[in-house]
Amino acid sequence: MGNMVAIVGRPNVGKSTLFNRLVGRRKAIVDDFSGVTRDRHYGEVEWCGRRFNIVDTGGFVSNSNDVFEAAIRDQVNIAIKEADLLLFMVDVATGITDLDSQFAKLLRKSNKPVYLVVNKVDNSQRIYEASEFYKLGFDSLYSLSSVSGSGTGELLDDIMDKLKPELIDEPNEDNDQDFEGDADEDNFAAEYDEHDDLIEKEEPVNFIPRVAIVGRPNVGKSSLVNALLGEDRNIVTEIAGTTRDTIDTLYNAYGHKFFLVDTAGIRKKSKVREDIEFYSVMRSINALENCDVAVLVIDATIGLDSQDMNLIHLAVKNSKGLVIVVNKWDLIEKDHKTAKVYEDAIKEKLKPFNDVPVLFTSAVEKQRIHKLVDVAMTVNASRRRRIKTHKLNEVMLELIENYPPPSTKGKYVKIKFVMQLPGRSPKFAFFCNLPQYVTESYKRYLENKIRENFDFHGVPMVIYMRKK
Repeated sequence: MGNMVAIVGRPNVGKSTLFNRLVGRRKAIVDDFSGVTRDRHYGEVEWCGRRFNIVDTGGFVSNSNDVFEAAIRDQVNIAIKEADLLLFMVDVATGITDLDSQFAKLLRKSNKPVYLVVNKVDNSQRIYEASEFYKLGFDSLYSLSSVSGSGTGELLDDIMDKLKPELIDEPNEDNDQDFEGDADEDNFAAEYDEHDDLIEKEEPVNFIPRVAIVGRPNVGKSSLVNALLGEDRNIVTEIAGTTRDTIDTLYNAYGHKFFLVDTAGIRKKSKVREDIEFYSVMRSINALENCDVAVLVIDATIGLDSQDMNLIHLAVKNSKGLVIVVNKWDLIEKDHKTAKVYEDAIKEKLKPFNDVPVLFTSAVEKQRIHKLVDVAMTVNASRRRRIKTHKLNEVMLELIENYPPPSTKGKYVKIKFVMQLPGRSPKFAFFCNLPQYVTESYKRYLENKIRENFDFHGVPMVIYMRKK
């Protein structure tokens, strides 16, 4: 199951207040009249070392001629289709309304798991009154107050049990070995090399990476996917999609084998553009959550915009490999310096993580299409790369000795040992006497040196400082 939860319900039941409570900050605008939430809001919820994505939807109305309410209704339907779990929110103060009953019928037809959330339950009398909502026909009912937060813990526990999202990768102190003073780091590193070998043997033998094509509408994602798959159709086999209409295709050609996750199936029909944009974002989030490498397609005539940056941030936060494709390059007037200037401008926006491959393509003219496949697979290999502990210490400790951490408040940091942590993406722990005094700029220095010496091009990296 995926990691997308949608809060749905009629207007003015407290959906945005619950959204703000769960994401931990006042992101959605809240007011005491219907129709406030028109633009969609996305957030990330962390609970007990795990995380999932959540979307706040506008208040659903069944029939209305108002253009905004009609657009909201369309977006709610999209959210129901795309989400993996639905939080159906009702208001205990008003009881069951006709609109609640109509909406309950719609949700039952979706065949999605639904948790009925009865809001504004802030005293014992209202706890009793909340039982009325079992009449709507849902087994899972949660009484809570989104204003105070009471009752949200049980809801979050059950969401985690249902979705089972992966643990947020953090260093595991129970698995770290203690050492003191000037211990024999060489012997210590040699012992960890055996540990590295065991981790490598645990890797799935038949692992097939997933490459997701993401980006805003109308940047050429469909054309790019068709160009990749259309040359020789007998080298691909289609796999049935999930309940969503996203289709995974097994690409097996030219020495590469991977699942190509197509998020390009967005067509501008009679719906408002806002709905198309909303649909695009939801599909991109789902694809990013479940891929190994994200290929972000941008329009050469437009460049990186705020939505592109949000997708990049999401890919980095989830430790996904990243490739940026500047499509429609055939539409740009250029000379021998144009590509370099364009690439430098992109990487300037990406700082501090700008060690990302940038390709210039034309899906229509099939320019550099197969180079994209090579680069994506190289990034995937970098993401799964493990460096022997002994080799890591041999290189990094010499660099640290030549350029030690700057002193802070008269304190000198001594880094004695470094190791790569187990996980699906590169994370490194540096063991030292005073980890709290290591600056962010020095962590970036360590990251840059690891990249220079061990090639993690296109892959986000996390540096931990540990006291041992």
